[in-house]
Amino acid sequence: MDLMPSPTLTVGFDLDMTLIDSRPGIKAVYEALAAETGVYIDTDLVVSRLGPPLAEEMSHWFPADAIAAAADRFRAIYPDRAIVPTTAMPGAREAVEAVQALGGQAMVVTAKYEPNAKLHLTHLGIPADTVIGGLWAEGKAEALLEHGARIYVGDHTGDVRGARAAGALSVGVTTGPCDEEELRAAGADVILPDLTAFPAWLRSFTAV
Repeated sequence: MDLMPSPTLTVGFDLDMTLIDSRPGIKAVYEALAAETGVYIDTDLVVSRLGPPLAEEMSHWFPADAIAAAADRFRAIYPDRAIVPTTAMPGAREAVEAVQALGGQAMVVTAKYEPNAKLHLTHLGIPADTVIGGLWAEGKAEALLEHGARIYVGDHTGDVRGARAAGALSVGVTTGPCDEEELRAAGADVILPDLTAFPAWLRSFTAV
């Protein structure tokens, strides 16, 4: 698959553990939620497996009829607890800017609640052109196809599945819960250790 630098080049990025290290913030939110509800939550376990939708994680700790309310409360607590402790992953801003330097569009497609995703990007100064939340795994293909994304970058096998469902090139980074072997087994086309390697890779790839 050859890509040429053009205004129509669109690259999608996952958010948690791809562009941002949200583990400290998410841990703080779950700790607050546990204190409010009296429900035990292993917050270290939670942040070791970020990626899937919030309701899926909540199902490990709350009964089915309490998940929706717990998720709503989580999202409400989130802005005050999770934004400041979260940091940009190494190379995150540079990766997004590398797409834009080629005249392209950098979009973020994440399972995270979209308003909170936007808060993170604004706070950290990561200049994404488009942000779409609430999509996971193959569901991400909906946004990738709508915006014509031909590359999708993520740290989870669910991100690989989303890229493949959209017919996009899957670039995996080993900064999240899935290692190189897992990402390759899921079908990732390219594996990078982190986003610091992305700008050079993108420039060489689009020059082909």
